[in-house]
Amino acid sequence: MTQTELTTRRCRPCDGSTTTLSDDEVGALLSRIEGWGLVAGHLERSFRFGNYHETIAFVNAVAWVAHQEGHHPDLEVGFRSCKVKYWTHAIDGLSENDFICAAKVSELLGEVGPMGRTGQAT
Repeated sequence: MTQTELTTRRCRPCDGSTTTLSDDEVGALLSRIEGWGLVAGHLERSFRFGNYHETIAFVNAVAWVAHQEGHHPDLEVGFRSCKVKYWTHAIDGLSENDFICAAKVSELLGEVGPMGRTGQAT
């Protein structure tokens, strides 16, 4: 599955049968979303922007993705930066939903698909 294919998928609600991804599954999906890494069991990426307005515009766009997908990241927001962290809270681990949303966040910056670039990953 490519990064573009991830952006066409939708998050599925977690239920009692949802399990965390195996290390092999995580590695395979991680290789398909550029710029993202694993930090303390979370999928994480930092973004830098030219000013506070651009940062908050990005935060609002990430919030829109989260609302559409029903899957919400932790965000650390600074004056010209935002760190996005995904993991599936309900299972306290990584699920395919985390990778779907990460790909969609990258798409916001024009890294996948047709949308315009607003910031730079760090």
